This record gives sequence, C-alpha cells and structure tokens, in this order.
Amino acid sequence: MSLPETRSPLPLLFRRHSSGEVRNLATVSSSLLPAFGTIIDEGYLNLRKYVIAPYDRRYRIWQTFLVVLVVYSAWSSPFELAFGRKSTKSLMHVDLVVDAFFAVDIILTFFVAYLDKSTYLLVDDHKKIAIRYVTKLYFPMDIASTLPFQQIYRILAGHKHHGQIFGFLNMLRLWRLRRVSELFTRLEKDTRFSYFGTRLIKLLCVTLFAVHFAGCFYFWLAAHHKTPENTWIGMQVQDFKDRSIWLGYTYSMYWSIVTLSTVGYGDLHAVNLGEKVFNIFYMLFNIGLTAYIIGNMTNLIVHSAVQTFFLRDAINEIMRYASKNRLPEGLKEQMLAHMQLKFKTAELQQEEVLEDLPKAIRSSISQHLFRGTVDNAYLFKGVSDDFITQLISEMKAEYYPPKVDIILQNEIPTDFYILVSGSLEVLTYKNGTEQFLLKLESADMVGEIGIMFNIPQPFTVRSRRLSQVIRISHCYFQQMVQPYDEDGKAIVTNFLQYLKSLKEEVLQDIPYLTELLGDLNAEHQTPNEGINNHEVSSYHDNTSTQGRTEISSPISSSIPIRVVIHGHHPNENTMGGETSGKLILIPDSIEDLFRLAEKKFGRRGSIMLMADGSQVEELSVLRENDKLHIF
Repeated sequence: MSLPETRSPLPLLFRRHSSGEVRNLATVSSSLLPAFGTIIDEGYLNLRKYVIAPYDRRYRIWQTFLVVLVVYSAWSSPFELAFGRKSTKSLMHVDLVVDAFFAVDIILTFFVAYLDKSTYLLVDDHKKIAIRYVTKLYFPMDIASTLPFQQIYRILAGHKHHGQIFGFLNMLRLWRLRRVSELFTRLEKDTRFSYFGTRLIKLLCVTLFAVHFAGCFYFWLAAHHKTPENTWIGMQVQDFKDRSIWLGYTYSMYWSIVTLSTVGYGDLHAVNLGEKVFNIFYMLFNIGLTAYIIGNMTNLIVHSAVQTFFLRDAINEIMRYASKNRLPEGLKEQMLAHMQLKFKTAELQQEEVLEDLPKAIRSSISQHLFRGTVDNAYLFKGVSDDFITQLISEMKAEYYPPKVDIILQNEIPTDFYILVSGSLEVLTYKNGTEQFLLKLESADMVGEIGIMFNIPQPFTVRSRRLSQVIRISHCYFQQMVQPYDEDGKAIVTNFLQYLKSLKEEVLQDIPYLTELLGDLNAEHQTPNEGINNHEVSSYHDNTSTQGRTEISSPISSSIPIRVVIHGHHPNENTMGGETSGKLILIPDSIEDLFRLAEKKFGRRGSIMLMADGSQVEELSVLRENDKLHIF
C-alpha cells in the first residue's frame, strides 16, 4: 500500500509496520523532528484507529493552546498562595476550567503514538502507549498537578476554613512549566522563527517568572508572620492584610524587581530573621540568573556581529599589508573589493555550504546549477554525457566583484573558467597601454588557450560586474580526457574551430596561431595528416623551453603531445645557422614526423635524437615539451 501524496517532508519518514509499529524510512532523531516546523496531518500516516500522530497539526495546536493555560497557572499558583482566601475565591472558577483542560490532555495522552528512541519506530499500539505513560513519572505528576486540592478541601471542610498545606499543594501546577520549555526548544530549532528573538523571549519569561514567584513568596512570609507590623511591608503599610490585594502585589513586585536588579533603594528591606534568610537565597539566585542572562545576551549579540568584526579585521590587515609593501592603488582596491564580497555576500560562497555534504549530494547540486552552462560552452559541444557529468562534479564555483582581474596576461596556466553569470572583458597590454579585445557573456570560456597550448596566458581577463564563474583545474582536465579518446578529439576539434572564428586583432596577439590556421587549411589537401600532425607553435628559443614545466606522465592521445624539434645534432655548434626550434604536435608515426621536419627545415632527416644524445625509435616514449633533434 503506497503512501498518499504529501505536502510535507515529514510524512515520508514513517510507515506502519505489521507488528503495530510505524517504521521510519529515514533514521531521524526525535529531537530533530520538531525542527521541520511543518506539522504532519494524521491522515498522512497509516496509524491504527483512535491513535493520534505526535506531530499531527491539530494535536500541535492543542499543545500550543495548553501552553497559554500554563502561563496562567504559573502566575496564579504563587499569587493564590501569597494572598490566600481572597485570591482563591475570585480565581476558583477559572482554576477549575483550566484543570479540566489538563485533565482532557491526560486522557488524550493515552492515544498519542510515541517514537521509540532505541529503534526509531513510531509505536501506535494502545497497550504499549498506556504502559509507557503510566510507568513514567509524567503520569502521577500530571494527576497531582491537575487535582484541585484547595477547592476539594473547601468543599469538605467548609468555606470558613482555609488550609495552608493545600495552598502549597496547588504549587504542583508549576509542573506544567515543562510544556513551555518544550515549546521554546522546538521554536529554537524551527528555522521559520528568529533564533535571536526566540532566545530573547525565553530569557524575558524566565526573568518575569522569577520576579513574580519571589515577590509572592516574600509577601506570604509577611502575611503569616506572628507580628505583621514587624515585617518588610508592615513597616510601610501597617494594615496591609486588610487592604486591597493589588496594593500588596504592587509592593511585592516593586521589592522583587529592585532586588533582582541589585538597585537596593533601602525603602523596603528585611526586618525579621525569616525575611533575611529568604533574601540571602534570593540574592544568591539573582547572581546566577544575572550571569545566565548576561552570558546569553552577550553570546547572541556577539554571534550576530562576529562577521562584522572579522570584516573589519580583514580590511585592516589588507590596508596594513598594502601600505607596508607599497602596492598600487588599483591592486589594493581589488583586494578590498574581493574581501567585502566575501563577507557581505557570504551566502553566495557555495563551497562553505557544500563542504560538509556527501559527494553524491554535491555532485547533484553541481549538475542542477551548472549543467546547462557547460552544455552551452563551445569546448564541450558533442562530447558524451558521461564526460560532462564527471567534469561538473569537480568544478568549483567562484564569485568576483566588478573590476577585478581573474586571469593575468603571461601568468602560468593552472585553471580555465566558464562564465555562469555576469560579464567579463578580455584585455591585452601593448607598449604599456591597455587595449580592449572582447566582451564575454554567459557560457563563454576564458583561459583555455593557455591551457590547451601550455603557454603563458595571452590575455588579461577582468570582471565588468559581479560575476560567477566555474573553475576547472588543468591537471584534473587532463586526467579526465585520458579515458575518453573520442571526447578528447571532439574537444580539440571544437577548440581549433573556435580559433578560426576569432577576430584578427585577437589572433595577432598569438603569433603562431596564424601559421597553425594555415596548416589547418592545408588539412583538406593532405587527408593522411590529422589533427595530431599540425604544428601548434612556430617559434620558441631554447631558453624559453627550458623554463617550461615538464609533464612526468604521458598526455592522452586525444590531446596531442607537444615537443620542440631542431634540425641539427644536439652537440652541433649552430652559431651561423638556426638556433631555435619549432613546437609541434606529435604526428601518428615516425615517418610523418620526419616528413613534418622536412617541411619545416627544408631537408629530409633520418635520425632522431633527444637532447642528451639518446636515439628515439618509438613515439610513445615522448613526453610533453621534450626536445628532439632531427638531421
């Protein structure tokens, strides 16, 4: 039997088991369930007849209504104890109605399912529910806090008698305060409510109850002293027992608040021994309560302002660093803009949110956010879905504020980027001046030219406005392409076609591209030569290739290996001849390599040596940026 369609995530957590229990579909602690906020309707759970789900919306409304009655009980119980028969007579009918509601709740508890904390099963068996409730402390305390002891005594003993012991028994109604504590615990976990506001209200309620309870009990001490004139209030109002109860209540609250706040005006002070002893314990309690309130308020305020503190410290550190190292004003502004973006828009920093999630969830989120952008990127047109899925799972999202450099011209290529949102501009520097080349929009790529050719980045890329990019590591990209030969060839084809579409002013900043595109045009006349037979770079001297990072592992055949070829013996002095080499892509065979060398150097070679003089017989032993001498 399938579960009905739900409006809340919680109904999917449980299903009734054949043994009279409801089995959960996810292991969730019962203390966390109230945090969801959305309440389960009884119809969503396949419970037994006459069983109430503990998170049923109607049952939760009932529990909330009882909390209002608890507030009344917390006020009336100390009040009736302090002011005796007058207060009890006026509030008796209200107390009976309130007690009747809690009596109904005791009956309902025998029909409310409970979550077994050891097995995380929702139990709906009537017998188990009753045994659990009766055998715990809750049942006798609920009964004791509901029975109207004082009213029963008045009926049995007559209206002229008033037993003080039953006034203290009415204080058992304060047991109901646990419902208020449970309510605040649930609200603190519910993200729909402000945690700061909930904690603030909780602290206020604790303070008001402490003031009310202490004031009422202090008045009770004075009212039951053998010489009322020798009390804290009798010194001010001699006939206070015959005056209005609200006059005594006002004096009591005034004394309690003044004492709690440690003001101590001295107009109301302890007179007899009992009052002095009570003051001692009350002031000791005030010390703990004040520390608790101050500690909580400090924690809440500091927690809300901690990001501001960190931002100010970070900005001061940047200012000191820039001043100490005499950084240019523009660079300092970029540093400050990036730091302000990090703190002021912290919710945009996705890595901070995703770092604690499992890899499968992170991958699913990345697929949802970036799949459309990657599919529209020119470099990945026609590649397989499997390749795209694995590539996206390792992409990193970053945000850049306006006018911040993302890539610097001539820096070593380590990553390339796909623009998700925002706008970027491509710049180049000539003769010390900055020139605008291109404007990039969503799904455009930057940095891939330096990665594909393994050369310093030919352009500077700068954000025009707040932009989000996804970053792809060079090393990870190479590892990804290795097992996907067809996808690698498609990527190279897309890249070379993109080079053909570039504007002439862009191509001029990469001199060897002109010769490369000329070779691509000759491809149609030489069908035996594929993409791997074309020259990538035309002119690099020995010193520039020596500074290049060596790749220790073979590059996939899908992305051709690049080597530097020379037309002379490695030990030959070529002062009067050619002193530089050609950076090319390795062809499919040694014969094709000799043919390509003949085309570049004008003479046919038959021997191929490495820089150390060792002879090369197989192309598979070559690595990225190896130097070959063909003569």
